Amino acid sequence: MKRNYLLLLLSIGALFLLSACGEAPPVPADGGTEEQTVALTVWGAEEDEALLQEIFASFQSRYAGEARFRITYQPQSESSCKDALLGGLESGADVFAFADDQVAALAAAGALDPIENAEEIRAANLSASVEAASVGDTLYAYPLTADNGYFLYYDKSCFSEEDVQSLDRMLEAAAAAGRLVTMDWSSAWYVYSFFGNTGLEVGLNEDGLTNYCTWNSTEGPIAGIDVARAMLAIAASPGFASRTDTEFLEGVRDGSVAAGISGVWNAVAIREAWGENAGAAKLPTYTCGDRQVQMASFSGCKLIGVNAYSQNPQWAARLAQWITSEENQRLRFSLRGQGPSNIRAAASPEVQASPAIAALLAQSEYSQLQRVGGKFWDPVAEFAGSCARGNPSGASLQAQLDHMAEGVTAR
Repeated sequence: MKRNYLLLLLSIGALFLLSACGEAPPVPADGGTEEQTVALTVWGAEEDEALLQEIFASFQSRYAGEARFRITYQPQSESSCKDALLGGLESGADVFAFADDQVAALAAAGALDPIENAEEIRAANLSASVEAASVGDTLYAYPLTADNGYFLYYDKSCFSEEDVQSLDRMLEAAAAAGRLVTMDWSSAWYVYSFFGNTGLEVGLNEDGLTNYCTWNSTEGPIAGIDVARAMLAIAASPGFASRTDTEFLEGVRDGSVAAGISGVWNAVAIREAWGENAGAAKLPTYTCGDRQVQMASFSGCKLIGVNAYSQNPQWAARLAQWITSEENQRLRFSLRGQGPSNIRAAASPEVQASPAIAALLAQSEYSQLQRVGGKFWDPVAEFAGSCARGNPSGASLQAQLDHMAEGVTAR
């Protein structure tokens, strides 16, 4: 009896102690813990929306039971992602796709933290894509593609394999067929093609921000004015037109365009338009001065970054790694024709058999990793735009080259 009384007193005392310390937390009915809701915003190319939504669905299925997800997709150009993000880091996307030339600036601004499982990511991806995603020896982003370059698409019914080795021959054949060879001279990214293998140089200074540029040089085997005159001659051909990437694809579909310089992102659409006549090759040579010069190209990769200011950094990193996984890089190739950076995905028979990927690999011998500062783009586009219009001002070509170089190297 005394024992029962003592137990009763102890129980009453315990209740008083609980009351003094506050209420005990409620226990979920199933005895587990409540799931958190993870909100993530993802920026990606407009053309990737359907693909990304499929990837989001598989991600949520994979981690079902660990959290509830609210993943919001917002279209954002990969080429201008840096500017959009640095406009407000705390309000920017948790996960974002961007071109590799922006990685150094994003890391320097504190928008990217080093990747925690860097060795795992390095081992899974092509070395060139890992280099593109790094600053020095530090990996700051997840490689997504290894195909951010350009090459030649052509209609086999208009050109032979021999024709596409020479831009001169292509322009003649296109003009004879009442069709066009196109290239976007409003984009300095493509205009690099004419200067890249001439001995004339452009690139980043050691400060990582400003450029050096000798495209206006009057010395050496090929001078800047030789390139300018070659561009004017190309622009004067009835078989040529400077067209944006969108206009190029429209011309492919309506039959006015027989060839154009673009990248793997248009591979599926071109195959749909030209069918068995869809061809792809490295860039041709062009006449510069008294010689044939192989057209060059910028190369690069698309990357996935995780915002250092994300409210859910661990889940954001998991989603970034999921988007760039082998399985989803294979899916990206299947749906969008984009070349994987993942080693196993890149070695798959489907990727190896792609004409666009084969052309990109052939062009890679004449490509350079894109590393230029922000002052490069507008002056080059202004110069090339004048050439595309046939130099309507009549201004001295050397003066225009000097003005371009001055703008590119401005501090």
